Parts: sequence; structure tokens; C-alpha cells
Amino acid sequence: MTTAPGPDTVVSRNPADPADLVLTVPSAGADGVRAAVAAARTAAGPWARAGAAARATALHTAARRLEDAAEELAALVRREVGKPVTEARGEVARTVAVLRYYAQAPYEPVGAVHEPAAGEGLLLTRRTPYGVAGLVTPWNFPLAVPVWKAAPALATGNAVVLKPAPPATACALRLAELLGGALPDGLFTVVPGGAGEGAALVGAADVVSFTGSTAAGRTVVRAATDRGLPVQAEMGGQNAALVLPDADPGAAADQIALALAGYAGQKCTATRRIIVVGDGAPLAEALVARLAALRTGDPGDPETVCGPLISAGARDRVLAAPSGGRVLSGGAAPAGLDGWYALPTLVDRLPAGHRLATEEVFGPVAALFPVPDPEAAVALANAVPYGLVASVHTTDLDAALRCADRLDTGLVRINAPTTGVDFHLPFGGAKASGHGPREQGKAALEFYTRTRTVSLMSSGHQAG
Repeated sequence: MTTAPGPDTVVSRNPADPADLVLTVPSAGADGVRAAVAAARTAAGPWARAGAAARATALHTAARRLEDAAEELAALVRREVGKPVTEARGEVARTVAVLRYYAQAPYEPVGAVHEPAAGEGLLLTRRTPYGVAGLVTPWNFPLAVPVWKAAPALATGNAVVLKPAPPATACALRLAELLGGALPDGLFTVVPGGAGEGAALVGAADVVSFTGSTAAGRTVVRAATDRGLPVQAEMGGQNAALVLPDADPGAAADQIALALAGYAGQKCTATRRIIVVGDGAPLAEALVARLAALRTGDPGDPETVCGPLISAGARDRVLAAPSGGRVLSGGAAPAGLDGWYALPTLVDRLPAGHRLATEEVFGPVAALFPVPDPEAAVALANAVPYGLVASVHTTDLDAALRCADRLDTGLVRINAPTTGVDFHLPFGGAKASGHGPREQGKAALEFYTRTRTVSLMSSGHQAG
């Protein structure tokens, strides 16, 4: 692992027990980032030429190493970012599955052969790696997001330099140690730090992938675009759950409550707005009951659904968010807990322009909006700058498909929570939620490679 100590340090604390110092490590600094990219570029050439079998074997080995360390990794995820242990174990399992999925990718076709328009010869297209993939990743999925970016980059012959969010630095460093036992030196490097290190990475890498806030993502996109780099950014969401009149209120509430409160709502796909067609009272009653039944507290308890917020500031923003509306559930910090906790919160009767109607509050809080008909529900769902994911709850297939066609989001889930991503399919958002090509699935293999066209003629070919 290549890092150079900078003037600052990265500090990571356990959000369930802020007195528990998880990690203190020097920031890489801009020079350290550039050195890491240079070393990665040196390693990328032999890796790209190593052949499909070598890359596939290395990624399979990496998956096995993570699987062998699954309980250790789940405990670290729980401790560093406060993810409830059941979800943390799920994230580790998903990370292993992503590596195994992309371990097959080196055997995918990398081009095609075409007939020339006239005369003899062949036309070839071939996809080749860029060199060094610069990845800037968030803290909320400290293993899965780095790996679903790194695995396709590595599978296609790139090296990777990862700048994790500071609260997830210990997870990133441990990930690098485990991958380092499977990959050649210099192929996967972590550079600890903050915005300065992220900017340095975008200024030195050959292809950039970002997940995080909309404001930071726009900065990354501008900097990468100015350099002419391919860049993708997955940013914020103001995700809506649409509940149509025929939906079972209890079944819809089960799905929505988990999407609102799971991991304290700290997912880009969490439900932020609940749009109910017609009489919203049965759904509101069912949601209040479901949220009250979900366990908030110690992330080490396998029954916990809503653990701590990542910081005191994040908790305070959640507690302040309902101001001006009517709180139906939650709206306070639970008693007797030392960490940064907030109870799952449901709000309605918001004044026009309220922030919960227009802005992403990253936590376990959502607003309920009654509307008269499905057309109004779709219009309200689309009336925000974001377009990541929406869910539709109904027993009417035609109505579900009509909504899916009209919702301006990158993902629509029918009778399912807004949370949840299928890693073998393209993922990304519309409007302010996403920029550039999709990631995950085979779409990621295209993003991390560029197409070269080769015209192949015999040596005796005569120009017309």
C-alpha cells in the first residue's frame, strides 16, 4: 500500500460509542496521492497484459480471502460506521459475491470483427483499459461500494487507487490488506484523507468513479471533465414510495418502514417521501406501528434495524428536520444510549417548500404526502431535482407499469423497498442523482475500458 503522511490525520470513531477511537492515520497528502497513482500506473501495464486467466484467478482468490475474514469484516463495519451487524454481514456477503461475479469478466468478449465496407481485409474493435481508476467512495457501504467499483476496473486490466470517506478509513485499509494478498503489488492502493486527497486523485487518475453527496459529486465531475476524463458519479436521492389505493396498507408499511429506518436511513436509496393516493390514514397508522416495532439501538444486537447516525452533526440534522410539520412517530433521540442515535421519524402536514419535501436528509426520517390520484403521485414524485429510485405499491400490474414508465428515476421497484440493488444490472440515477454511464453489471466493464478500431488490410492491398 502506497501512502505518504501529510500534515493532517484521519480520525475515525465508533458512532455507537464515540469514546471508542477506531483509527488515527496520517492523511496521504496530494504528493502521496500522486505517488500512489504513479505506482499504480506502473503496475497496470503488466496486469493488463497478464491475460484473462491470471486476472480471473486473482479476483477469485480475493473473494475467498474476504469470505474467510467475513466475521472480522462484519465486526469492523459495525464498529467503524455503526451498521447493524445483520446488515454488516449482508454487506460482506454481497462484496464477496461482487468479486466472484467480476472474476468471470476477464473472459467476456472485448471486441468484434466486422466486414469492411469495400474491398478485402477486416475491421476490428477492441476494448482496452484506461490505466488507473481513481475511486472516491462514501462511508455507508465501506466494503461493497469500493469493491463494486474496483472489481470491474481490475477485471478489465486497470489498477485502482481508492480514496475512502474518512469515517470508513479502517475498513478501506483492511480491504486493501486482504486484496493485497491476492493481487500484484500496486494494483489496489488506499490513500487516506479528505477533500484535498480526493481532488488530487481526480487530478491524476485516468478514469474516475465517485459516490457521495451531490455537491461533492458535481465538483468531481467538473474537475474530471476539465481533464477530459471519463467520469461517473452516483449522488443524492429524494426517493419516493408511491402507495396506490388498492395496495395492502400493512404490506406496504412493512416494506417502507425498512427502507426508511434500515441502517438509520443512511442509504442513497432510502425512502424519503411517502406518497399515498386517497385516504392516507390506514397507511399512516400501519407505518407508525411498524416503526415503533423496529429496534433502535446497539448495532451489535442482531435484532437491531436502526443503529446510530454516523456523527453528532448527522443526528442533529435528523432531529431538526421535522420542524414545521406534524410528527407522527419518532422525532427524538432514544433515551439511555450514548451514541449518535435518532428514532425513526414520520412527519406529515408539511408547509409548502419544506426541506423534507425537496432536500435529502440523510437519516431515518420521511414525510407523508396524500394525493388524489396516481397521476398526481407520479407528478409529485418527479417534482424534485433528484431521480435515483422510486417504489410503487399496488396489486394492479397495469398501474405499476404505467408508473414505472413515467417515473423519472434510474430504478423503479414494484412492491419492494426503495433500498436494494442487483449488482449484476446497471445502476445509476437521473437528474441530480447521477452523472455519466451506469455502474455495476456489464455496464461497468464498458465504463472502465475504451474502444479502439483497427483496420486490417493485407500488405498487397491497393488503395482505391
